Amino acid sequence: MKTSLITCFITIFLFTNNYAQINTTMEKVNSILKEVKEKFAPDKRVAIFIVETNQHSNKFELKGETNLPEAKKYLEDALIKAGVSVDDNINLLPSKELDGKTFGIINLSAANIRSDSDHPAELATQAILGTPVKILKKGDDGYYLIQTPDGYIAWLDDDGFAAMNEKEFNDWLSAEKIIYTNDFGFSYSSADQNSQRVSDLVIGNILKLNGEENNFYSVVYPDGRKAFIKKDEAKMFKDWYASLNPNGETILQTAYRFMGVPYLWGGTSAKGMDCSGFTKTVYFLNGIILPRDASQQVNAGDLIDTKDGWQNLQAGDLLFFGSKAKENRKEKITHVAIYIGDGDFIHAAGRVRINSLNASKSYFSNYRNSSFIRAKRMLNTVDKGTQKILENSFYKSK
Repeated sequence: MKTSLITCFITIFLFTNNYAQINTTMEKVNSILKEVKEKFAPDKRVAIFIVETNQHSNKFELKGETNLPEAKKYLEDALIKAGVSVDDNINLLPSKELDGKTFGIINLSAANIRSDSDHPAELATQAILGTPVKILKKGDDGYYLIQTPDGYIAWLDDDGFAAMNEKEFNDWLSAEKIIYTNDFGFSYSSADQNSQRVSDLVIGNILKLNGEENNFYSVVYPDGRKAFIKKDEAKMFKDWYASLNPNGETILQTAYRFMGVPYLWGGTSAKGMDCSGFTKTVYFLNGIILPRDASQQVNAGDLIDTKDGWQNLQAGDLLFFGSKAKENRKEKITHVAIYIGDGDFIHAAGRVRINSLNASKSYFSNYRNSSFIRAKRMLNTVDKGTQKILENSFYKSK
């Protein structure tokens, strides 16, 4: 009887001790996962690190996916250093199921990119014709998870882009191209504006040059369609890019072109824009890529001192609005605008319009004045969260 009790106590002790060790190891692994996520993927809009721990008997398994090789390597090294042995079943994106077609070029004048792989899903952002993207994995119903040059990750259906392997992608990037410079227009099936339309176009669309005929450029779409665009509505991309000299005046000239364009949540084209889609598009047409959302743009550029008013602001600076931090609430940036001068700003709110922080103006906005947070200067700060188009890795041959 005594021997049985001792054996029972030993069994309970060993079980309890083993259980405690498993719990300690699990806590250690989860702590490392949290550290890696905070270090490499704090913003899920631009980085994927979805990893969980499973425990089977005395073994641990990591399952999930990431598009960050450096995060996966950091995790592996951290687990080794902590003396934890795990089965690593983390999928590194792009997925092998793509068979090497991990690059793409946007194939529509403005492609709708959604928060989930479903047509009714929220419009997360847009990308315009000619934009290079990375393809990360295939989803449901013809949708693919993609990443745009500003880092944004969301879902696009396969009609919105032409998938390419690395060679096809590099060939596209190195080809001579044109950029559409009219606000709106069309491409045609022949060098005649009365011929069948091939598609609509919006300012900023980029297509491969195929030649010239009369007063038209002959162009090729990413999916191989051929079309013609009126020369007076486009420019050679290299000439357009070389001519750019972004400053406050050119930023405002571009911004004024969109006056009255309707607000569209997720929009980043002349067809419709949200507030940060408007600032992003204006800067893109001046050769600069901004982060996608207002809450991301606020982290770029140089801070401007506005504690005594707007006298330090310059045309083209970005104004950020939202709710200030309180004891039990973090700061929240919800809106962005482009500064004009004398307290005036242009922004997308219902439509692209002008309002003011100057109470003497008839178009003064008390709501915006009371929710103003800070101002940032994006011009001449390409090393601080902004990039010139051709310095962005998406636009460079791989």
